[in-house]
Amino acid sequence: MNTMVKWIGGATAAVVLAAGGAVLVSDRMADSQTEASPAIEDAIPVDPAALTNEKVADDDAKPAASATPKADERFVVKRILDIPGPIKYGQYFWDDKDVPDGPLVMTVDLDARVLSVFKGGYEIGAAAVLLGTDDYPTPLGTFPIMSKERHNVSEKYGNAPMPWTMRLTSDGVAIHGGSNVENGYASHGCIAGPDEFVSKIFAIAKPGDKVIITRGETMTKGDSII
Repeated sequence: MNTMVKWIGGATAAVVLAAGGAVLVSDRMADSQTEASPAIEDAIPVDPAALTNEKVADDDAKPAASATPKADERFVVKRILDIPGPIKYGQYFWDDKDVPDGPLVMTVDLDARVLSVFKGGYEIGAAAVLLGTDDYPTPLGTFPIMSKERHNVSEKYGNAPMPWTMRLTSDGVAIHGGSNVENGYASHGCIAGPDEFVSKIFAIAKPGDKVIITRGETMTKGDSII
């Protein structure tokens, strides 16, 4: 959790008092000048309308308080699947029973090597997946599904089968099946999952759905996925 430090500044107001002095004049000068001093209202005429306009202008000049944007509830975590212990290679979990309709978004944690599927904020699926190596890394970031191909083969790597392909980048990174999801195996940057699991995603995913790839980030109920 990030530590938030809030600086609170104080303002000190200084009040300056001006003292007026009185000058005494002789009786002779007072006798010769009998005209009364003008009232302050006459000496400095004040337009009430000007005061009103000035106040409005000051109020308009004050910046409006910025409201914290509210998270889109469709992408707020409402449920995490109850999975006992770490997910093993080749294993997956899926539960979309009674889950209301909502947008699909997937997360991939490169450290945990797990792909999670959220529908309207409810986690409905999770599986251990194969990821890229140091030479062929799986990229970090947020990627929309660009296209889907039910039957696909790799043009780069000997026509290796890549069924249920969901392309994420123009240079070939995708979510797909067709691989042995076992310890000791890796991909060339793609996210490869068990066929049964990936086929379930393929059936409900559509172009534009987001896949968020991170490293070591975790979420809990109430957090925003995107």
